[in-house]
Amino acid sequence: MKRVGDLAIDLGTANTLVYQEGKGIVYDEPSVIAMDAREGDVLAIGEEAWEMIGRTPSRIVAVRPLRRGAITDYDVTSQMIRLIFRRVGVTRFARPKALICVPSAITEVERRAVRDAATSAGARAVSLIEEPMAGAIGAGLPVHEPLGNLIVDVGGGTSEVAMVSMGGIIAMRSLRIGGFDMDEVVQRHLRRTYGVAIGERAAEQVKIASGSAYPVTGVGPARIKGREISTGMPKEIEVSPEEVREVLTEPVVAVVNATKGCLAESDPELGQDVLERGMFVTGGGSLLRGLDTLLAHECEVPVHLTDSPLQTVVLGAGKCLELMSQEAGLFGGSPWLR
Repeated sequence: MKRVGDLAIDLGTANTLVYQEGKGIVYDEPSVIAMDAREGDVLAIGEEAWEMIGRTPSRIVAVRPLRRGAITDYDVTSQMIRLIFRRVGVTRFARPKALICVPSAITEVERRAVRDAATSAGARAVSLIEEPMAGAIGAGLPVHEPLGNLIVDVGGGTSEVAMVSMGGIIAMRSLRIGGFDMDEVVQRHLRRTYGVAIGERAAEQVKIASGSAYPVTGVGPARIKGREISTGMPKEIEVSPEEVREVLTEPVVAVVNATKGCLAESDPELGQDVLERGMFVTGGGSLLRGLDTLLAHECEVPVHLTDSPLQTVVLGAGKCLELMSQEAGLFGGSPWLR
């Protein structure tokens, strides 16, 4: 029987990515599962389930089983992982080991839930790696050297800032705030200011079309079609880039303050390294226009966006997977794994 390569998994609030040993990234889709609420049957996962949000009969529900980096529905998460495993060739007879990226702020109970869900779905053995460390490795930073490496990972449900040096995390700030919180503040603002309700997909499109963290040029207003709350009728409104930027201030400032706090907690020598080499920003939330400029302005440090912000974490976990598989046997004695 052909062996299935071991897996590195970025089980994110927004997207799940899977890196397979020897193949690279083999799965990259939204962390969504569509189910029949009456029968409990799974109808779709990933991109197909995401397309169903807000467009299906009431008995069909699209569920995000992870919120703010933690499992909120164990059974649904286990089903989603099992279906993803099936997509990449995992069977009852070919059970790979799995290395799963998790936010550093989740509790031991939440860590156990991740391990149990992956084991129940078909993994032979499960270890966890913290997302900031995986992100630093994926960004190609010299994590083994006595240098300060500052990584800022802005995900869908969490944001993490970590100072990495000599193979360990020296200082860290973790927030259960991310891209979805930006979408939520847009939804709340339109409901409160214009009396118009929109879904999370539409809010995300407003953020992508006109959102920014710092004044930028070349961004036009966003036209949004929603439901007028008072009448229930469709209504179209227009919001300016300046208005969207103001709305996004709260979650953006939280990320900036966490970054400044992590720098302040770090040893001055490590801070000097960051001053010279800059910090590295990754994650889907890092794609918000002007976030890198705002961080550079507020922290007075050069800022670099990683080459593949949406894939940096899983690529870092994949590097660990390949290295450990070649050298010492998977999960053998690495200080990064739990």
